[in-house]
Amino acid sequence: MKVKLLTTISLLTYQIGFSQTEKLLNGKVTSQNYTLKDVEVINKTAKTTTKTNALGEFSILVRAEDSLIFFKQDYYFTRLKVSQENINKNSITVNMAPKPEELNEVVITTIKLPHIGSTAKSSNEIALAKNTSSLQKHTGVYDGTIPNGMDFIAMGNGLLSLFKGKEDKKIKNKTPELDFKKLVNTTCPSVFFTKDLKLSPEEKELFLEFCDADPRSKALIENKNILSTMDFLHAKNEEFKKVKINEK
Repeated sequence: MKVKLLTTISLLTYQIGFSQTEKLLNGKVTSQNYTLKDVEVINKTAKTTTKTNALGEFSILVRAEDSLIFFKQDYYFTRLKVSQENINKNSITVNMAPKPEELNEVVITTIKLPHIGSTAKSSNEIALAKNTSSLQKHTGVYDGTIPNGMDFIAMGNGLLSLFKGKEDKKIKNKTPELDFKKLVNTTCPSVFFTKDLKLSPEEKELFLEFCDADPRSKALIENKNILSTMDFLHAKNEEFKKVKINEK
């Protein structure tokens, strides 16, 4: 009887230990029936990463209940909790949703070109030039003017106005700086706030204001690391909940 009991305990211990060892999980990442290469596959639990190859395939060591994150620029990140069934099948397919394409801001500017047509003032200047030329012709006296010469001052003012208009256009077309709220909204889908952070839609805006007030959010804007951003949001969510409790 004791021998059977010891044998049963040994088998259970072996099965538990075997199930907790890391296994190599193979999978593929797709989007709209196309495979995605260079997708960053992150095992958030084990803090390990890998990337998909040209066929969208990847392999990564996992245990049951590990949390996998799939990240690629211009796509919403996808989260997967590894089950024992996934490990046994050793073949998973993950579909990523593309983000809607944002159009750049179009700024219409007006460039004023120098006037070329004749005016009353220019007509008078032409008549004066003709009279001066006639006077020089008949008297032989040279007054320093160039017959049929170009007005370099008018040309210079016109070119200056043209270049100034181009500089103004460059300034207006300057891309607005990315802020923390925009970084989070373009990186994290709405389900992340409701399912992972357990926040209601009404609390989301207040929560982002709370995070934006932390100086560490500025460093996240520069680095744009999805894993660091998620860890920061999870940590700030705990602080946010404590503040709400204290307010009550």
